Order: sequence, then structure tokens, then C-alpha cells
Amino acid sequence: MISSSSHRAGRAASALRHALLFTSLALAGVAGIAQDNPANKASLAPLTLDTAVARAIDQHPRLRAAQRGLEASDGAVLQSKARPNPALSYSQEDTSRDKRTTTVQWTQMLEIGGKRDARMRAAARGRDVAEAELDAAKANLVADVRLAFFGLLVAQQREVLAGQTLDIARSAREAASKRVAAGKAAPLEANRASVAESSAELEQAQAQAAKRVARQQLQALIGEGGPVFGDAQGKLDALPTVPEIGVLQSRLEQSPSIQQARFTVEQSRATADLERAKRIPDPTVSLGMKRAQETGNQLVVGVSIPLPVLDTNRGNQLQALRLADQAEERLLATRLELQSQLYAARETLEASRKQAIQLSERVLPTAQVAYEAASKGFALGKFGYLDVLDAQRSLFDVRNQYLDQLMATHRASADIERLLGTTDE
Repeated sequence: MISSSSHRAGRAASALRHALLFTSLALAGVAGIAQDNPANKASLAPLTLDTAVARAIDQHPRLRAAQRGLEASDGAVLQSKARPNPALSYSQEDTSRDKRTTTVQWTQMLEIGGKRDARMRAAARGRDVAEAELDAAKANLVADVRLAFFGLLVAQQREVLAGQTLDIARSAREAASKRVAAGKAAPLEANRASVAESSAELEQAQAQAAKRVARQQLQALIGEGGPVFGDAQGKLDALPTVPEIGVLQSRLEQSPSIQQARFTVEQSRATADLERAKRIPDPTVSLGMKRAQETGNQLVVGVSIPLPVLDTNRGNQLQALRLADQAEERLLATRLELQSQLYAARETLEASRKQAIQLSERVLPTAQVAYEAASKGFALGKFGYLDVLDAQRSLFDVRNQYLDQLMATHRASADIERLLGTTDE
């Protein structure tokens, strides 16, 4: 008997805790936004998603590193245009003044067979690859900022709800204590209220810690140190739309990942052309003047051509061809992987969006009506207090599901934009 009573008391205390938490949730609304410190509200401006993205793009070292890589590729393009340097030589035969012969000669190697053009194409495609890497880094950063921003919105709401839950729990505990003191309720009711208040205090501490973590994550993404913004300001319940399959497929071909793989293929082909062109030896021409004491000045003209006997560059040609084949296979693999990830993200977006709408339009109103009916019935003596707690607990669970589906919808949308390389807000 004691065990059954204790079990029912624990169940009632847990139900009361959930009821108080959801009551605060219903009062706050899903769109409520918290403030860490009211004193800072006037000094720190709220942060919007557009502002957060702009700060991240402007200051995050991830993008600066990718930009440095692009600038380095500009140097490679510039160097690819350079031609071989000439050589100036001086030679002397004999040391006797009467028999001494001196020669001054200008030597220049001539690139033939399309080597310079192939080298310039390879460098240009390398720059395209670096530019695609920069676009991909920007898209990844924007997606990360979106997720961190909406995560902070959720954390702010949970902190507000936890604070209101604690206020309601304290009021309930005070009311229960007065009822017990007046002899209108058993001491067990006051104990339940005290347990609910302690649980609410714990939930508030957890919500505050979660918000601090969410702020730090967003702070790190925008590339700044210290608290430089107020609360996040946005509409969590503004659901993104589901794009059509054909539109996604078309945009995917222009995504940074596909472009990077495609430019890598072109770069590999240009490198293969360069190695193939190296089969043709480059001649070296020379022009100079020879001065001899006995015969006077003499014009010296020469041509030197390497003989590709010992080294025909076959190994480098084979390597370049196989690397080009590898780049083509990686392009196909990248396209298939991105298609699979994109379709999965779209399905997740569509499913979570439908569930969020259903919860908002059908399940939440029904649960709210059930809770109100149970409360009125309890006031009229038609229902027990546990019935009210069960209704409140169901409503609380539905609200939590709604918040989870909202976050899942925004996460899927951010994944799609990450894959497509979209950075515009």
C-alpha cells in the first residue's frame, strides 16, 4: 500500500512538473525570444540572420584562408605565361694575348609543340578550382550560421519558457502551502509542489547553459570575440518552401562542388596535354660574336636540339592521363553523392515541414482544447487532478515535437543550400 501510494505520488509530481512547464510554454508562445540580461537589452542590438551571415562572410578566417588560396592561384596563372629566360655566356680560349680568342654568346630556348598554351590552360583551370573552393567554403559557412542562428532562437525560447515555468511552480508551491496550512489539502500536495519547483529550477539552469553554448557557437562562426550582439531576432515558425526536383537538379550542376570537380577534370586534361607536348624537344638557338687576334671578329650562330633517346617522358604522360581519368570518375562520383544527399535533404524538409504544419494547425489546437476541458472539468469536480496533469503533459509533449520539427525543417533547408552552394539571404 505504501509502495503504491509512493508510486502515485512520484507520478503525480512528474506530471505536475510537465504541466507547469507546458503552461508556461502556452503563455510564452513558440515565437517568444529571451534576453540574457535585461540591462544589456538597450546597449546591444539584436542580431538578425542577414547580419550574422554578413559578419561571418566578412570576418571568418575560413573564408580568408580560401581567399588566400585563390590569390595564390593568381600567381600560378601569372607564372604560366612566362617564357624561358635567355642566357648570356662568355668564353675564352688560350691565355696568350697574341693567340687569345674570346666569345660572347646569347642563348635562347624556344618552346614549341603547344607547351606554353597547355601550361596556361592548366593554371587557369587551377584558378577556377580555387574559386570553386572559395564558393564552397562560403556556402558551408552560411549553412553553419543558419543552423547556429536557429539553434540560438530555440535556446532563447526555452530559456523564457523555463523562467515562466519556475514562476508558475513557485506560485503553485505557495498556494499549496496555504491550502495545507488551512487544512484544505493533504501535505502530499505541498510536497508535489516543492518537487515541481525544484525541477523547474533545474530546467531553468539547463536552459540558460544551453543558450550560452548556442551563443558561443554562433559567436565563433561570425569570427568575433566577446559579446558583440544581443539576442537573435527572427521567426522560427517561418517555414522554408520545398523546391521542385527539376529545379534542384538544374541548380546542382552549378554548385561549387560540381564546378570544382569539373574544373579539376579540365585541369588534369591540360596537364596531360602539357606532358604530351613535352615529347617534342625544345630547340635552343644561340647568337654571338667571336674575337680572335689573328682573324678578327667572327659571327657565331648555333642551334641545339635535345635528343629524346634516354628520356621520352612516357612515365609522366601515363601518370597525367590516368590522373585525368581519375578526375573524371571523381566528377561522376561527386554528382551521384550530391544527388543522393540532395534528395534525402529534400525528403526530410518536406516531411518535417508537413509535420510542423500538422502539429500547428491540428494537433496543438486539439491538445489545447483537451487541456482546457480537463481544467474546467476539474474545477466543476468532474475530473481528478491527475486527469488535468495528463492533459497538460500531452500538450507539453506536442509543443516539444513542434519545436523539434521546426528545427528539423530549418536544418534540412540549410543542408540543401549547402549542397547547392547558395549564399544569398
